[in-house]
Amino acid sequence: MKENIIATKSYDFAVKIVLLSKKLIAENEYVLSRQILKSDTSIGANVEEAIGGISKKDFRAKMSISYKEARETHYWLRILKDTDYITDSEFEKLEKELSSILKILFKIIQSSKE
Repeated sequence: MKENIIATKSYDFAVKIVLLSKKLIAENEYVLSRQILKSDTSIGANVEEAIGGISKKDFRAKMSISYKEARETHYWLRILKDTDYITDSEFEKLEKELSSILKILFKIIQSSKE
């Protein structure tokens, strides 16, 4: 079976966010940890649902949800950086990866409309 790039990237990114969430919990930061964990893990979950979609409309809807959740994750990353829960360097690495996911999702959504 051919590798699905967006499924792989969203999964790998979710693993990093789960590890970040564990770090935040160790620092007694539960609210932001939960917020970013929920939005980020939803990206890959919705990609998986889209892959199993029963129609083109269903596929597009799930990919659109993934895109919105990725945007929300970007928001939480910025909050974590600006409140010094993650360093600028950590933010830049995660943000670069998330930007790649956002671009791929956007292209998928755009091409599925044609």
